[in-house]
Order: sequence, then structure tokens, then C-alpha cells
Amino acid sequence: MLRRLYDWTMRLADHPRAMWALALVAFAESSVFPIPPDVLMIPMILARPSRAWLIATVALLASVAGGLLGYGIGALAFEGIGQPILAAFGKTAEMESFNARFNDYGVWAVLIAGVTPFPFKVITIMSGWTGLPLVPFLLSSLVARALRFFVVAALLWKFGAPVRVFIERRLGLMFTLFVLILVGGFAAVKYL
Repeated sequence: MLRRLYDWTMRLADHPRAMWALALVAFAESSVFPIPPDVLMIPMILARPSRAWLIATVALLASVAGGLLGYGIGALAFEGIGQPILAAFGKTAEMESFNARFNDYGVWAVLIAGVTPFPFKVITIMSGWTGLPLVPFLLSSLVARALRFFVVAALLWKFGAPVRVFIERRLGLMFTLFVLILVGGFAAVKYL
């Protein structure tokens, strides 16, 4: 099933309304869809490098808007479904403790998930579920998704087709290593 979704998404890149398709995929990927917008961005930018920044901007704005939907899903579904179940089992205090711990580091979770291969939808939904304040959520989403989409656009704009294999196979790993080094640096500064 995932392969069919991937192939369908790739065919959208050739469609006359590919920019709208990109916006739809980027929006849905931040809340429910399993295929990242990079799958559309890459062939679109390779076909028209002069539009790289526009394509990255569309992916950014649609992804952040989709993140708001994910946030809403977390906030509304928890209130209506999750909270009564936890209350029935006497686990409300544990949930409040988890929410406080998540929100202490929630901005970092959004930043990390926004640039790494970790499913961004999980963090957008958890952010709403735990009540992470909306403004920090939005700002960290904007920074993370801008970094991700504009790095991809810049690499494709500068190097073209030869960098495609690197992006498809290794860019997620590079972002993950960058985040690990960044977090390790902050931890070293804090404890030294």
C-alpha cells in the first residue's frame, strides 16, 4: 500500500497542478499522510530549478498549516476521548506529569521532528494533546520545516539531479546527525 501511495505521489509531480498537489501532500503529511512532501518537491525542483524557492515556500506554509490541524486533532481528541478514559482508570495525575515533561522540551521535539525523518504528524498531534503553547509550537514548526525544505531546495538548485540520490537516501540521516550533535553540544555546555 505504501508503495502505491509513493508512486501516486510521484505521478503528481508531473501534473499541471503539481504546486497544489504539493500543498495538499505537505498539509496532510503534517497531520495524517505517511508520504513526505520531499517526494514531490524533488522532481518539481529538478524540472524547474528557477522555482525552487517558491516550491519550498509552498511546502513550508502548507506543512505548518497541516501541523495546526495535527495540533487540533491532539487537543480535541484528547479532551473528548483520552481524558475521560484516563480519569476512569485514575491516571489523570500521571498524564499531567507527562504533559509537563513533554512541554518542558516540546519546542525541541517539534524542531527535531520537523527536520529529521521522524514522523512530524506524531509531534504535531502530541503537541496539541499535551497543551504545548500554540505560539512556541508555530514558531518551532516554521523554523524546522523551513530548514528542511529550503535545504532540500538549495541542494537541488545548486547541484541538480546528481544530488537527488543523496537527498532521497541520506538527507534524513544527515539531519538526524546534525540534531544529535546539536543536542549533545547543549548537554555538554549545560553539564560542563
